[in-house]
Amino acid sequence: MKIFKTTLILGALFLSNVIEAQETIQKYTATNKGKFYVYWGGNRGYYSGSDIRFKGTDYDFTLENASAHDKPKGWHVDYINPARITIPQTNFRLGYFFSDHYNVSIGVDHMKYVMTQNQEVGIKGHYPNQGSYGELLPNGNVLLTEEFVTFEHTDGLNYVNAEINRVDDISKYVYINDTDKIQLNTTVGVGTGLLYPKTNAQMFGRQRYDDFKVSGFGFSAKAGLNLTFYKHFFIQYEAKVGYIDITNARISQNSSDKAMHHFTFFESIIAIGGIFRL
Repeated sequence: MKIFKTTLILGALFLSNVIEAQETIQKYTATNKGKFYVYWGGNRGYYSGSDIRFKGTDYDFTLENASAHDKPKGWHVDYINPARITIPQTNFRLGYFFSDHYNVSIGVDHMKYVMTQNQEVGIKGHYPNQGSYGELLPNGNVLLTEEFVTFEHTDGLNYVNAEINRVDDISKYVYINDTDKIQLNTTVGVGTGLLYPKTNAQMFGRQRYDDFKVSGFGFSAKAGLNLTFYKHFFIQYEAKVGYIDITNARISQNSSDKAMHHFTFFESIIAIGGIFRL
């Protein structure tokens, strides 16, 4: 009888451990290693002022501390319309978890950068027919009229980058128990990549230029929150800051004509996506 009771107790303990282990295994969200994720979203971009240098065969001048803005589309069907998907400011990313907390990813931040027209800025250098574009001001500054110069990366300021990110489950801190139904994660990361903008520029009333070119490089860091539903679907917010150096943006059909500038940016991103294991 004593042996029977001992066996029964040991069996109950073993069964309890098996059940507990099965429950842990059944939690799809308990581990991330080996999972892939993909997301698609939109952004708003904010830029520091920058000294923009324009250099060509008959001009070499710098606009000092010129300001710029993005070109938001707002909530619009174009975000999911394949024929017009490059018109809004968008974000795409594909990633892989090589451990439970760390993943690597590649993606494109499709931002838009528009130098603000009709702003007053300082200038140094030379260009042809100075004063004939309605640009010269009595104090020696210039007004950025459309006849003088327009400059933007609107299709777009394409930051093609790779990132390494850390993800942590903080569900328990907000009293979420069943993470397979809903899970709250934090994400932080750093990245670097190339700039492949489509620069739209027009100088001194000459022919407008509008084409793609690898034009520089960038660095970035981000932090965000991820809310995952039913193991596979998520919505994510990210705040990203970074530095961009445009070293050679084409601004005319002449390959010797170029623009150069560097600036910092802040990007606010909202994305939806999926996470899965192959």
